[in-house]
Amino acid sequence: MSVMHMLVRRHPSCTEPIASKEELIFQCGFRRFRASAIFSQHTSGDKHKMERFLRVDAPTVVSVYAPIIFPTAGVLLFKQRDNGMQDLVATGSLLSCDPRRVVLKRIVLSGHPFKINRRSAVVRYMFFSRDDILWFKPVELRTKWGRRGHIKEALGTHGHMKCVFDSQLRSQDTVLMNLYKRVYPRWTYDPYVPSALPWIKKEEPENLHDIDME
Repeated sequence: MSVMHMLVRRHPSCTEPIASKEELIFQCGFRRFRASAIFSQHTSGDKHKMERFLRVDAPTVVSVYAPIIFPTAGVLLFKQRDNGMQDLVATGSLLSCDPRRVVLKRIVLSGHPFKINRRSAVVRYMFFSRDDILWFKPVELRTKWGRRGHIKEALGTHGHMKCVFDSQLRSQDTVLMNLYKRVYPRWTYDPYVPSALPWIKKEEPENLHDIDME
């Protein structure tokens, strides 16, 4: 068992949103299993941002715990309905078997400027404790208008903090802080997959007006 990464693209017939960590049925090579995977971007860097849903306009990397399989194997993803039928969700191929691939989840904290004095400003509503401000003090700040700065000191005990930016803020601006956390797939590998029910085409009854009454 290892962490398998599959490069897939969403199938055009799938219109429902597919969330990350949702149970799917995988057909990877000759193996068929059920598991809950996480989605991430396919980039050339060493850190990859997690995707909350399976994207439609770009290929997505699906990471899951599964038995080791050689790369370039074909991959099919299915979603099982409540009535037992399985819908094709995405198609692709096996990308790699690499447990060292880093997938990061981004969380954005927001605050509002309370008092502005040239390049410095008092920001509130981002934290509500002095200890939290001192803990996240080394993290860089940014604003929606493109300003960058850092936390200088904490003011009081109710979450107010003094921040310094590269230029003066505006009163309608918003201060943001990006936090990243590494995420891992869930250990939900299940080799037992119930067989899919066949698709049955419903025949429409004939119109009663077209039937000749004897």
